[in-house]
Amino acid sequence: MKKVLFFFYIAFLGLVSCSDDKDKDPVVIDSTRPTGALNILRSGSFTDQNGAGSRGMAGLGTDTQGKEFLRFDGAFNTALATGTVTVFLSTSQEFMADPANGNPNLLPLGPVRNAGENFFAIPTGSSTAKYTHVILWCGSVGVPFGFAPLN
Repeated sequence: MKKVLFFFYIAFLGLVSCSDDKDKDPVVIDSTRPTGALNILRSGSFTDQNGAGSRGMAGLGTDTQGKEFLRFDGAFNTALATGTVTVFLSTSQEFMADPANGNPNLLPLGPVRNAGENFFAIPTGSSTAKYTHVILWCGSVGVPFGFAPLN
């Protein structure tokens, strides 16, 4: 009798604890997006280079958790069909690679995935204080597609 009650109890717990979650959307945490409002501290408009059609605004700020992000606004656009367009924070408006010294004047943030609003998380432990510009660099053709001063 105890075995029957034990199995009944286990079966009952299995039925009660399992629920149908088909109608619920999973919660996705995206570390590349800010938490809460983004407080923009410095921003600037893109200047197009090499006919890439770069336009829009770039803003550097912190979210409600204190994490830094670079944000491109909804009007952002550049030529994305040429290959990878990489976003850099830079100490000038010119892309000056210095591989021998680990590119001290550049902070790579990643590729642009699409036109419109984009977010780039600043790597933990990186200071953005010295960076004065955002650069769009097309590595496949080796030319800049645009820059934005951060004021």
